[in-house]
Amino acid sequence: MSLDGKTALVTGGSRGIGRAVCLRLAAMGCTVWVNYVSNPSAADETVQLIEEKGGIGRSIGFDVADGGSVQKAVKHITSESGGPDILVNNAGITRDGLMARMKETDWDLVLDTNLKGAFLCSKAVMRAMMKKRWGRIINISSVIGFLGNGGQVNYGAAKAGMIGLTKSMARELAPRQVTVNSVAPGYIVTDMTSSLPEDIQETIRAQIPLGTLGTPEDVAGCVAFLALPESGYLTGQTLHVNGGMYMGN
Repeated sequence: MSLDGKTALVTGGSRGIGRAVCLRLAAMGCTVWVNYVSNPSAADETVQLIEEKGGIGRSIGFDVADGGSVQKAVKHITSESGGPDILVNNAGITRDGLMARMKETDWDLVLDTNLKGAFLCSKAVMRAMMKKRWGRIINISSVIGFLGNGGQVNYGAAKAGMIGLTKSMARELAPRQVTVNSVAPGYIVTDMTSSLPEDIQETIRAQIPLGTLGTPEDVAGCVAFLALPESGYLTGQTLHVNGGMYMGN
């Protein structure tokens, strides 16, 4: 169960779920490129954690919503480590608010980063994957894309859109043995959830059959499974990591 010799690009890899994914893939033998857009020190910290465990990590700054920057970054990664064999589209932002009051700019920012960014990064790496007849594209969606949530119409639309993107890309790339899947986390312990008042956290836990929030490592484990050669017959699928909060298809 190894990824020795593979190169992975993880967008939004400097903290939270992205950092956990970077550490897990590096531990399995990948050279991991940690993408960030505004916090180089956090990305460097992720690289340091990788290297402390004997892995190979590199940080790279670019905006996933900027097509030119994405292309330039992938060219750099290719020249240094070979074209990415594994892409994890994890970069995401929130700009929450009720739809009636939501600014158009807040809609555009979330859709551009969370959905368009996955499109641009996937497009930038897919040709090399198709040529090698091996590749893994893993999109990080969300339970919100399936259940919806008041005050998050932009985020919910972007995360639901990633599911359609995943399925359509999976059909296009399957003939070249490139798989495309998604992971949809539920409520995960992050800096944001940890700062919520205890009564709010208890309300969240009450919605989860397993009775607890997930960890970034729970998500990283599913990403790692989808990246393995052994998962090569799995494509167009979504793994729900939510403690039973959502049990749909």
